[in-house]
Amino acid sequence: MLAAYAAATDPDDPLDGLVVGDRPEPEAREHWTTVEVRAASLNHHDLWSLRGVGLPADRLPMILGTDAAGVAPDGSEVVVHGVIGADGHGVGPTERRSLLSERYPGTLAERVAVPTHNLVPKPPELTFVEAACVPTAWLTAYRMLFMAGGAAPGDRVLVQGAGGGVATAAVALGAAAGLEVWVTSRTAAKRAGAARLGAAATFEHGTRLPAPVDVVLETVGRATWTHSLRSVRPGGTVVVAGATSGDATAAELSRVFFHEIRVQGVTMGSRDDLAAVLRFLARSEVRPVVDRVLPLARARDGLARLAAGDQFGKVVLTP
Repeated sequence: MLAAYAAATDPDDPLDGLVVGDRPEPEAREHWTTVEVRAASLNHHDLWSLRGVGLPADRLPMILGTDAAGVAPDGSEVVVHGVIGADGHGVGPTERRSLLSERYPGTLAERVAVPTHNLVPKPPELTFVEAACVPTAWLTAYRMLFMAGGAAPGDRVLVQGAGGGVATAAVALGAAAGLEVWVTSRTAAKRAGAARLGAAATFEHGTRLPAPVDVVLETVGRATWTHSLRSVRPGGTVVVAGATSGDATAAELSRVFFHEIRVQGVTMGSRDDLAAVLRFLARSEVRPVVDRVLPLARARDGLARLAAGDQFGKVVLTP
């Protein structure tokens, strides 16, 4: 079957180890299901894997991808929850948590095998392309806003970086839930895009804000960390779910403890959380922002766009 996979890893040139070619069909396993992939979205996790982060050489070659929507053998339309081992379903209760494409082949392929428990019904209101955007970016944004961040209608939330999948999801979800969402971005085009999604205000990267915020959503890392800590109110929360620009060079712990700032990490969410996000989308007019849809054979083009930071919303591949 056709798949996009890491044949090698390179911390400096992640795309150098990417191959789009033939890979073996998924292995049959008890309590697992093989899904015909109709759409799979790209994430920065794919680039980190190609750099060798969380993907040692002894697991290569490895099919990339954590997100997919497709069709199960019984004909049902499903969305794949990419967290493996969180509750033991299909892998045993002692296996530590991982994501698809770390220990088990991922979703950037014509077919993917996952624990049957990881399949969530796809709402008919969503297309396969839209549904494939949800399991990482939208699930993460949902957890960041409403669970880790504890944001409630009327709260002010800062989203660092306007163009990525998590950021666009957070803006759309936050605006729909009655939050006052502020957004930063380096480019005027992405700030304008965030405003169209419902952002109440947008600012250039690093701008001093007119007022402190209750919650900061941080996925950028080094380039925005200091700004995040200086933008949140005393006693507020900074929720971290990524570091696309690298780890922060200084934690600024004195500011954290003096202002009693809460720092909370998030990695995706549970299967039940995913089902809740899908229900929310099905019952509302909110839809994932899709930057572009490419055939699986052009996975390199999609990942290059992600690496350059040119996208606004999700890049989706269709086998």
